[in-house]
Amino acid sequence: MTIGAAAFESDWMVEGMAPRMYGHILSASGQLPDAMLMGESVEEDEFSHITVLREEVAEFLEVREGMLILDGTLGGGGHAEALLERGAMVVGVDQDEEALEAACERLEPFGERFLALGENFRDLGEILEEASVQLDGVVLDLGVSSWQLDSPARGFSFRHNAPLDLRMDRSSGLTAAEFLAEVEESDLADIFWKYGDERASRKIAKAIMARRAKEPIETTYDLAETIEKVVPRRGRVHPATKAFQALRIFINDELGALEEALTWIPRHLKPGGRVAIVSFHSLEDGMVKRWMRGLSSEWIDRPEWSEPRRNPSCVLREVFKKGIVPSKEEIERNPRSRSARLRVAERRRKA
Repeated sequence: MTIGAAAFESDWMVEGMAPRMYGHILSASGQLPDAMLMGESVEEDEFSHITVLREEVAEFLEVREGMLILDGTLGGGGHAEALLERGAMVVGVDQDEEALEAACERLEPFGERFLALGENFRDLGEILEEASVQLDGVVLDLGVSSWQLDSPARGFSFRHNAPLDLRMDRSSGLTAAEFLAEVEESDLADIFWKYGDERASRKIAKAIMARRAKEPIETTYDLAETIEKVVPRRGRVHPATKAFQALRIFINDELGALEEALTWIPRHLKPGGRVAIVSFHSLEDGMVKRWMRGLSSEWIDRPEWSEPRRNPSCVLREVFKKGIVPSKEEIERNPRSRSARLRVAERRRKA
């Protein structure tokens, strides 16, 4: 069951009364880890996820009791838990069924202060608009959860020989295997270059076409093995890492989803409210950085103008000019956090 605008239409939003919790389907995005191994059998693991920059997100959102915060990438519920511990009311959104169920179980002690929605965060603008909801804060953690990376059945990594899926929402869209069965070589090479910064993009695409002509590429091992035959391994990073990242980003339209979310966030953030976004690769971080800078600049200038003009879209204030990165201690505890970067902006208050 997907919960829409009706979920917001309660006295909870006005008087602090909460609705029930709901479970449904989702996940986020992020960077594939280094040194992935292959060949293990497919097994289902219990959901687990180490939340990155957990305390920093809660601190820089300046969470206070009674605030209404939207966690658009609920995942394992780590960020939401930190917000709830500080007294906030939290709406957690995720499109991964297993993640949502696990988060609901984890956050059950907070009872009526937590609501879970089975949605993709890209679609929340319309839901918030229909319900006329304004938020005190928004959190987006764009990283793939540890469980998704480690779960064989999801096909996010090539540590296990598993069906090549790569979908965040397994109820819709093509799997990566289905996509590779029909994509043109030039288009595939462009995807590897654009979303993975893969220098051997054309060589890899050609190798995939050659193998596809003989037999379908159906598993993570099939794809990783095909790539390793034409791109030699150097160091700890497997040569298929960037290609897997690129396919995952494309299959889930991760950048498109982020772009849509960035359009609705300013409209539904209260004056003084803050947005915190954690990204794990340069494509996402670049989008977030340009968006925050563009909406935080009081003046804009163009070559054809005689002088700078005031920016009519200046509705945000960057809390930090540079992104916040994990501490050395956090990276030691969780090496996958090393590529994370947190950016925070505040909705400007009316003069």
